[in-house]
Amino acid sequence: MQPRARWATKIGMILATAGAAVGLGNLLRFPVQASQYGGGAFMVPYFIFLLIMGIPMMWLEWTIGRLGGKYGHGTTPGIFNLLWHHPLARYLGVLGLVIPFILCIYYLYVCSWTLAFSFFSLGKLYYGFNDLKSMGMFLRSFQGIEKGYFNSILPAYIFFLITFFANFFIMYHGLAKGIERLCKLAMPALFLLAILLMIRALTLGTPDPTYPERNAINGLGFLWNPNFSELKHASTWLAAAGQIFFTLSLGLGTLQCYASYLREKDDIVLSGLAVTSLNETAEVILGGSIAIPAAVAFFGIQAISKGGAFDLAFLSTPLVLTHLPLGQIWGFLWFFLLFFAGLTSSVSIIQPFVSFLIDELNIPWKRAVIITAIAVFIPVHLVIFFLKYGFLDELDFWIDTVSLPLLGTIEVILFSWVYGINKGFEEMHKGAWLRVPNIYRFVLKYITPLCLITLFFIWIWQDGVRIFFLEGVPAENRPYRWLARGLILATFLLCSWLVHLAWKEKKNET
Repeated sequence: MQPRARWATKIGMILATAGAAVGLGNLLRFPVQASQYGGGAFMVPYFIFLLIMGIPMMWLEWTIGRLGGKYGHGTTPGIFNLLWHHPLARYLGVLGLVIPFILCIYYLYVCSWTLAFSFFSLGKLYYGFNDLKSMGMFLRSFQGIEKGYFNSILPAYIFFLITFFANFFIMYHGLAKGIERLCKLAMPALFLLAILLMIRALTLGTPDPTYPERNAINGLGFLWNPNFSELKHASTWLAAAGQIFFTLSLGLGTLQCYASYLREKDDIVLSGLAVTSLNETAEVILGGSIAIPAAVAFFGIQAISKGGAFDLAFLSTPLVLTHLPLGQIWGFLWFFLLFFAGLTSSVSIIQPFVSFLIDELNIPWKRAVIITAIAVFIPVHLVIFFLKYGFLDELDFWIDTVSLPLLGTIEVILFSWVYGINKGFEEMHKGAWLRVPNIYRFVLKYITPLCLITLFFIWIWQDGVRIFFLEGVPAENRPYRWLARGLILATFLLCSWLVHLAWKEKKNET
């Protein structure tokens, strides 16, 4: 058995875990979700779910991760096997390998777009485009979806390769010298860049006096003024719950993995609160105060209300920045901020599969990184070349919308009901500087699983069947959508076989 890696410093561990949580979802997904689901009204279920699901699930995942690390397990197959001594437990834990692996496949590609656009900003490549339609054509030609400014997908592929090798170069250098060193540099830089951009966005005023309603303060108002009628719709509550899982990286397998590199007496209660606070600051304060106020100031509310997160990042914001003095510098800072956020998250997404190879199959760290790099590199080409058929969208839906809360539900049931909530709280408080309020025993045992199960069945009733049968999807896209589902299934079967192989070896050793 190899000696387990450890975090070199406490601050490095907190920044790395915060880096896993703070990503593109904070700066792009949150403001769009909030604005499309009632603005300030969206924040009602958002904060409710933060209190009854986000924070307790954060503590839970840190607890079971540190427990797993004590026994040499950094991923959910081994951790679940500790919580429930039954062969089924480790196969339920396969989800904690499949989810980050599939997410890594397309997250790296999206992250590479931000790196590309940071250089496009410096070179003023998109400065000839003056409206959302022409900017959309520029983006789609870069992605290879249609012909336009770019005649081939080669530029996108080159930036993907740079991003891909940067991620695995960092991973190759290990936990302390790779991931922790990156996050010690990237996280302070990320917050500094975000604060600079927030100040600039909020001081835009009214760029065009002929449209007095188009100003940055109205952008904030659009995001925060409540439309309480939206609270009648289950979709608003589902979106808020999904955002909490997405933003805190819950149900993903990464927090458990990072926590497994803690020592047995390392505090997790206060550390978990610190990470949550950093994440919420990045999301609610910074994420809500950059792109939307800037876009509304120049293009009005219509630029946001009908668009998605990608539209906000790659269409509206670049056009806004072209109107500013030194716009190419502000554009570079905006996209490099997104790249930093994506990079600190993507290395955490890669880690569970690497850790599984190390912990359960006893493969040395550097070799495990190389194997993982090869395993990711091959299927990512399906995302790159089939993007226009909805391949990425299909993967993203089944991973982010379905699988994250599903794995979270399994975790909370195993922790609270099988392992035992009292035993779990005893483990949680080893080395703790703070006490978790006792009310959270009740919350984790009853409220959190009930909410998760209820939301899951509401989703199946409202949208699940329709989505499963691809209603509304163009006929020419359906084979590629099924291919995406086949990739997820193949990954699940492969990981299940690896789990079987690992425990067979353990049995032979005993």
